[in-house]
Amino acid sequence: MTPFGFPRSASDSASASASASADGGASPATAARRPRLAAAHVAPIVLAGTLVLAGCTATNTAATDDGSSSGDSTVSLAAAASVDPGVTAAEAMAMNEDPPGEDGDDTWDTADEVEISLDGDTATVADDAAGVSIDGDTVTITAAGTYRLSGELAGQVVVDTADDGLVRIILDGVDISSDSTAALAIVNADRAQVVLADGSENTLSDTSSYAEDADVNAALFSAADLEIAGSGALTVQGNGNDGITSKDGLLISGGEITVDAVDDGIRGKDEVMIEGGTVTVTAGGDGLKADDAEEADRGYLAIAGGTVTVDAGGDGLDAATDVVIWGGSLDVTAGGGASGSVSEDTSTKGVTGAVSVIVDGGEVAVDAADDAIHTDDTAHLANGSITLATGDDGVHAEVALTVSGGTLDVTTSYEALEADAIAIAGGTISTTSSDDGLNAGSSLEISGGELVVDAEGDGLDSNGTIAMSGGDVVVNGPTGQGNGALDVDGGFDITGGTLVAGGSSGMAVAPDADAAQASVLVAFSQQVAAGTALEVVSSDGTVVAAYTATKTIASLAVSNADLVNGEAYTVTANGSGVGSAVAGEQVSGMGGPGGGMGGGAPAPRG
Repeated sequence: MTPFGFPRSASDSASASASASADGGASPATAARRPRLAAAHVAPIVLAGTLVLAGCTATNTAATDDGSSSGDSTVSLAAAASVDPGVTAAEAMAMNEDPPGEDGDDTWDTADEVEISLDGDTATVADDAAGVSIDGDTVTITAAGTYRLSGELAGQVVVDTADDGLVRIILDGVDISSDSTAALAIVNADRAQVVLADGSENTLSDTSSYAEDADVNAALFSAADLEIAGSGALTVQGNGNDGITSKDGLLISGGEITVDAVDDGIRGKDEVMIEGGTVTVTAGGDGLKADDAEEADRGYLAIAGGTVTVDAGGDGLDAATDVVIWGGSLDVTAGGGASGSVSEDTSTKGVTGAVSVIVDGGEVAVDAADDAIHTDDTAHLANGSITLATGDDGVHAEVALTVSGGTLDVTTSYEALEADAIAIAGGTISTTSSDDGLNAGSSLEISGGELVVDAEGDGLDSNGTIAMSGGDVVVNGPTGQGNGALDVDGGFDITGGTLVAGGSSGMAVAPDADAAQASVLVAFSQQVAAGTALEVVSSDGTVVAAYTATKTIASLAVSNADLVNGEAYTVTANGSGVGSAVAGEQVSGMGGPGGGMGGGAPAPRG
């Protein structure tokens, strides 16, 4: 049974879209997923904004904003145009392999339990118990069934059975430590379940080093599909490598699980899914990792519920295909956070999925040295609450990024949102960046939602077009003359919505003069200080827009349904005019207070 309440099998899996690499190559999983995103539907969500405008609000269509690209994108415009990143979490999961766990796994007859008592450097079991052998400090389970373990063991518990069926291991107050290998190793089984007994506290710790070619290389290791369930507590100390590893799939459905590992914290080759419990990971490498890049329906990370906290020296979450989040709470710190340093040798992104990153609910907080959210292909932020802090990009998608709902707050970044194609269809978005706010390689489309941008570089920047048909957009643009609140190479077509963009005047531009909705661009006679309340007033005294400057500005671009081309408008500050212009008579690079024509955009960050 799937987390969405409908049956699904691996044979139902389809594939997701993937970006082209610089040399045109892609992993097998990435290449197979290209058709998956073709038919997605994104419903625009219009929410109240911080922009105050008189009259009706119409929809906007974004056109191109001229500006520098980050230099990261390797995707052709043709590739971007063919991708629709609007897949929901339910749609993505329906095309992925089911995680481990079957109906009935969570119930059993206690009379069938085999009790194993751990006692220092050995263990005991009832004389008539089948399926268990004890050799000194090694306990081996050799048959499917239910086994309850308690006590302390300086040694190892091994599961090695060729039987069909489930091996269920109930940890009921155990402390298992090994100085030579894994503490608990499931080396051969059809499938396995570790149950944390109610009220129990359990500890697993392993050796401090493994051979490079060791097959078993984690404190809790499984070669089979593994589920961790129950309501007890489990502490895993990965001294030599990973904390918890499954060579198949891994499902965490309950428990209070704490992992501290020198390398990866929790790793599932096929997938890692968390649907309940409290999971806390501290890792020298990646926090959560799924690394099957060969199968289109595997290699994914999914969070459906629970409370997950990750502090990783490498990536917080790293999936070979998808990261899909639709419930629970996720808090990630990667590479020391936004103030950390980025190394060429170690990836320190917060959440990264090679094929897609989809957030469709839940609460997500990321603090990362590198990109907070990164995908080599497409990202869809559809719902939930997302807070991002980063030393680089808030959200970086090589091909396409869609925001269609929820709340997104990029509190600190180099560039807040970057993709070849960006679509804003809904949601409440706030971004703060030391360079560009939104940077699109080929297109930026705004059809709904509320967007507030605070940028020291360009506010809205597209190397292609901007098209706006709806939504409320406020841009608190740069003070320097080398950037503009709006920056577009190919044209800015606006047919609806509300736009106000304040910033410097040296590179100032407005939407196209021949667009269906009128716009006006006003250069001020003197710079306007931060905190100044401005009004845009028509010749008959009607206030058509209001804006409060958050920093020193020298120009203001406004577009809404109340403006009329050919009409003159005055911008006033505390009742006094600071500049005027005629709607539809657009100019760019106006010079004005604080400097003349700008010196170009800053060099892209590597």
